[in-house]
Amino acid sequence: MTSMQQVNPRVLGIREPSKLQSLAACVTQEIRQGANKPFKKVIDVSSCDPHRAGMDPVSFVRQVLAVCLYPELLEDKSLPLDVRQRAQTLLGACEGRSVGSYSTTSCGLPLVQKSVAEFITSRDVGVKSRLEDIILCGGSQKAVSMVLHLMASREGRTQTGVLTPAPCPHTLPALLEMCGVKQVLYHLMEDQGWAVDLNEMQRALKAARGHCEPRAIYISNPGNPTGHVQDRETMEELIRFVAAEGLVLLAEEVYQDSVFGHDKEFLSYKKVLFDMGKELSETVELVSFHSLSSPCIGECGLRGGYMEIINMEPEVTKHLKRMLGPYTPPVLPQLALQLMVNPPTPGELSYQTYLQEILHIKTTLSQNAQRAHEFLNALPGMTCQPAMAGVFLFPCLHLPTEMIEEAKMLGVKADVLYCQRLLEEEGVCLGAGCENGQEDQNYHIRLCVLAPPDTLDQVLARLRSFHLRLLSRFP
Repeated sequence: MTSMQQVNPRVLGIREPSKLQSLAACVTQEIRQGANKPFKKVIDVSSCDPHRAGMDPVSFVRQVLAVCLYPELLEDKSLPLDVRQRAQTLLGACEGRSVGSYSTTSCGLPLVQKSVAEFITSRDVGVKSRLEDIILCGGSQKAVSMVLHLMASREGRTQTGVLTPAPCPHTLPALLEMCGVKQVLYHLMEDQGWAVDLNEMQRALKAARGHCEPRAIYISNPGNPTGHVQDRETMEELIRFVAAEGLVLLAEEVYQDSVFGHDKEFLSYKKVLFDMGKELSETVELVSFHSLSSPCIGECGLRGGYMEIINMEPEVTKHLKRMLGPYTPPVLPQLALQLMVNPPTPGELSYQTYLQEILHIKTTLSQNAQRAHEFLNALPGMTCQPAMAGVFLFPCLHLPTEMIEEAKMLGVKADVLYCQRLLEEEGVCLGAGCENGQEDQNYHIRLCVLAPPDTLDQVLARLRSFHLRLLSRFP
């Protein structure tokens, strides 16, 4: 390859990221080299990475993985017996009793698939999950990309389209572009707490036809980055819409363990679909996704996840599994996934510690979300919908016209400029709303609130100082 002309046009079309995390890394490096800054450390709360923000990992998960990586620890009596027994079971599922071996099948270790199927069956009371419908992979985004690659075809008016929410997960737009799929935005209703609106979906679908061929709809529930939790009525409406339009339903449900809103509960799309009767439950194509990035486990860097495939034609499923052939999922994330879906149970030595740690994470998340929501709404020029679940708040910025014009002159989005200045002046890295597919004139920022309370206090104090200083520049 000797020139840009030889680069895949699809790769050239991938939008350039905002570079905020790269800037954060540069500022951190400057501090290490002795640069004089008004802060001693950059705090990055732009993504769902609780361990980066300072949250402790779950002891049981790390202990079992440690033994799996170093089996000599099986003889270490300082570790709880159930930890060593679980590690022994997991090692027994690995070829050569080693995490360094390849996965036994392209879809993952059968023991882990079985545990995931049992977890789903227990979660969706009365709805059985089958091991053969479970595919393990390197994180939920890898799973989504596989399905998109399977569906993607053609260009122009016949190009595959996927309806996606705005705002959507900040990694999704680039993923769609990389797979050669047209993004069809349907806007969530901010004034209704980021609710899904069926009329808006119908508008988006109608407008897209003639420009592409919509074949699927992507749903994030609980919402990423909005924290909205869909109720049964909304989900039933959406399932009927999907059935009537012949779309595949892609349900990203990574934040299902983090619902804290009053009178809110997580319902999986599979559970609601099967409660609607055989006419729909035997025909609607559904692929659901979950991963280790769930807030309570928070092992984002291990990149482990699964998808469950419902009602897809067997021949199509066969091709999807065939795509995994050269890329069998890494073993260590699969073992962590087994620990997530099959945690310690009452009576086991690690149970009380596990329960206390999970409760601490959930309490911290709930209290932080409430506190940050009240704080942000008290700032002039900012409004924030309450979160019901997940790890993000997604407040709206009412920026001065002068700053919007300045951003245009600099060739950047106004929310990106806001985040750049905040990072440079106060050492806080937030996400810009445009990364989440927000393309209108409502500017937003993305703030992960799953962090130690004292860390969140620093973030909010620095944000307030910067925000008020910014507004004073543009009276």
